[in-house]
Parts: sequence; structure tokens; C-alpha cells
Amino acid sequence: MGIFDRLGDVIRSYLNGSGPSEEPGPGGRHIDPDVEAAYEELEDFLGRGKAGFKEERAFPGTGGRGAPRGSGLGENAGRGAPPESLRRDFEELGLAFGASADACKAAYKKLLKLHHPDRHAGHEGNMRKATAKSARINAAYDRIERWRETGKTE
Repeated sequence: MGIFDRLGDVIRSYLNGSGPSEEPGPGGRHIDPDVEAAYEELEDFLGRGKAGFKEERAFPGTGGRGAPRGSGLGENAGRGAPPESLRRDFEELGLAFGASADACKAAYKKLLKLHHPDRHAGHEGNMRKATAKSARINAAYDRIERWRETGKTE
């Protein structure tokens, strides 16, 4: 059934006064097969449906052993504070020393959007400054992420 057929059915149901129903019909089944499929997927996700859901909850690629590399949750979680050599990088992103991976990523995206050279294309001097600032932001974020993934600063 195409999208226009579905749209026609919905319009006819509203004109007839019945409207589409989100409630299950007889036997607990929904009239709309897409709604039924969505509810089945939700039940599977919540673990009330088919078996095997718990194996899917583990991070993919880790064999159920924990968080993926570089997520800030895995191998570097017990290392403590980052090395002093990264202090300037955190400052470049406008963050407190040792901020979380999520905070670093959010600050990086925000600053890069603000200082992107294309935003300053009308003025040559501002574009040069924005290009230099973008390069510093990228370098700082790369060094922090490299430390999170490998534990090395260089």
C-alpha cells in the first residue's frame, strides 16, 4: 500500500468520524500494521518481547566486556586526571581541567561553529583570525581525544 493510499484511508476515517485508533483492536492487535510493528519493536527493546535482548545491550564490538574505546567510559576511566600538558588544551576549549568527554565534544562543536572561517568570509582580517582560532580548537580537541583513546599525549 502506497503512501497516498494510506493518506486516503486516514482522511476517509476522519471524514467518517471514526478517526485512526491508537488503541489495540480485538485480540490486542492494532488495526494499523505500522503501529503494531512499532509496539512490537518497543516491547522487544524493553525486554518484554523476544529473548536475546540482554546480549544486545552490551556495547557492540566489545564482546559484552564494557564500553567502547575512546568513549571516556572504558580504559581511561581509572587513570585519574589528565597530564598537565593538556591544561592549555582544556583552556582553549573554555573548560575546566579534566572535563568529561561529553563536555569536551559539546564545547568543541560550539566553538568551531562560532569561529568557523566561512562565518567571517566578508572580512579578510576576521577570516584569518577565525582560521587560526579554528586550527587551535581542532588541535586542542585532537590532543585531548588522543589522550582519551591511547593514554598518550603525543
